[in-house]
Amino acid sequence: MPQYNYDTTGEQVAADCQAQIEDKTVLVTGASPGGLGAAFAAIVAQYKPACFILTARTADKAQETAAEIARIAPGVRTHCVALDLCSLEKVRAAAAEIDALCERVDVLVNNAGIMGAKEYTQSADGIESHFAACHVGHFLLTNLLLSKALAPEASADAPRKIRVVNVASDGYRLGPVRFEDWNFDDGKTYNRWFAYAQAKSANMLFSRSLAQKLGKRGVTSISLHPGYIMTGLTKNLAWEDFGELDLNGSFLTDGKVVDVKQIHSWGRDPIDAEKLWTLSEDLVSQKFAY
Repeated sequence: MPQYNYDTTGEQVAADCQAQIEDKTVLVTGASPGGLGAAFAAIVAQYKPACFILTARTADKAQETAAEIARIAPGVRTHCVALDLCSLEKVRAAAAEIDALCERVDVLVNNAGIMGAKEYTQSADGIESHFAACHVGHFLLTNLLLSKALAPEASADAPRKIRVVNVASDGYRLGPVRFEDWNFDDGKTYNRWFAYAQAKSANMLFSRSLAQKLGKRGVTSISLHPGYIMTGLTKNLAWEDFGELDLNGSFLTDGKVVDVKQIHSWGRDPIDAEKLWTLSEDLVSQKFAY
């Protein structure tokens, strides 16, 4: 089993994980050129996925990434989809478009987001922008896609495992989800780094909820700190190992599973994870029961 560290490259990890990439439909959010999503796509596309769905705030922003994939992996089909995570209406529209493009998404990488915005802003739905873009929008997108993939009629076919990766950050350490003041009193109590930390803590809790609720139905969900350089898919175990070793829902950094004892309570607490799920359902005005 390979062991990864700070110096491990995305190319190394993708090569080790080719069996989990080949013939799969992969979706990455935040695929604009120059970002982590585009770097991830360019690396993973070399290992024969069947299809890559690239999302960005506008489809045009993802086209350059699609062109790069066509250059380095001409056999890989790509689709560019507009996804504005700060509008729940547009998230629903994007999910419907994705559903029309493919039977199911095998690997979903929730990468898009914002970081450290100096000014307090809200999404189209009145949600603080870090929380909206990094968590709430992804919560809705993920559940809409999973609802189709896990529907009874879909389950009648040969089961295929689904992987969900939530790109979090070690910045979660700066603070928890503020359940009593998640919107920062409409900006009166706003601190950009606390807002970012709240969103990243939410990514971690969301991964744990997905693992707890859907692990037995073939969904593997992890969160990770991608490091301070561009990397591809970072992990130190094959996806199957996460299920066998009860590591579904884990948090990774530098390609290694972080000991749960080293994670602040607000990034792993199952009660907080369930509270966040309920809050998120309230914010998107839709229940997701599995």
